[in-house]
This record gives sequence, C-alpha cells and structure tokens, in this order.
Amino acid sequence: MMRDLVDFLAKSLVDHPEKVSVKEVPRDKDSVVFELRVAQDDIGKVIGKKGRTAQAIRTLLAAAGSKDGKRTELEIIE
Repeated sequence: MMRDLVDFLAKSLVDHPEKVSVKEVPRDKDSVVFELRVAQDDIGKVIGKKGRTAQAIRTLLAAAGSKDGKRTELEIIE
C-alpha cells in the first residue's frame, strides 16, 4: 500500500513516469525504507524547491506508515 502511494505520487510529478521505480527495503520489524529512483531529468521535480516536494511525500508516507504502526523513510536515489 505505501509502496503504491510513493509510486503514484512520483509518477504524477515527473515527465518520464516509465522510469520511476520504488523498492521497499525492510530495516527492522517496525521500520521500512523506500528507495525511489527516477530519471536524471526528473530529480528536481521530485525534490522540489528547497526540498519541499520531497518533504511533502515523506510526510504523507509517515502518516500512512503510522496507521500500520511502521516508521518510514524515503531515499531518492539518482
């Protein structure tokens, strides 16, 4: 569910949605890291001005994770 949320949000923001990939990496029983990869041209769109877009995605992810009792982290990888 949370992986789909990150995927949907990222694909909505970028010019090359076919190059978006999200990998879910469990860290421990209560923590999950989501690795988001996008095309080089789209990095700025996902991060946003002063990181505001990335922070908004992280906030939504944290809200969705708290519902399941999980801590979440988002890493944007070039």
